[in-house]
Amino acid sequence: MVVDEDSFWQLIEQCSPSDPDADHADHGDQLAEALTEALAVGPVSTIRGFAEQLAWALYRLDRREFGRDLSADAFLYTRCAVVADGRAVYEGVLADPALIAPYVNGLVWAEDLLYVPDEAYRELTGQEWEYSTRYDYETGSNTDGWAGA
Repeated sequence: MVVDEDSFWQLIEQCSPSDPDADHADHGDQLAEALTEALAVGPVSTIRGFAEQLAWALYRLDRREFGRDLSADAFLYTRCAVVADGRAVYEGVLADPALIAPYVNGLVWAEDLLYVPDEAYRELTGQEWEYSTRYDYETGSNTDGWAGA
């Protein structure tokens, strides 16, 4: 399976927990677990494709107007939560930076999403993941997103 932007978001949707009462922490953990399970069946190219799309999504959210008041790690984990909530939420935040406020103010995180490729690769191959994505998603990596005042 080639993981392009559409199939990435379909995978997020398919693996999202259906429990409407789950809090965000549980949602992120359950999503990461389901994604890992889905990707661990292989092939490795699917895991790499997922990692690339995740990195790209996080990179695009790495902008001053979204994370100026958070530490680097808190902002990264908050961006993960936005991605974990699906394409509509993600695109909404990109279009209107004010929509990230509940994530920032509530410190809503989905850190485990970051470890999905590593865990899926380890389950599939028995080896450690040693792959670098095209885009660096660490806070501040998107220099265009942090330029200016």
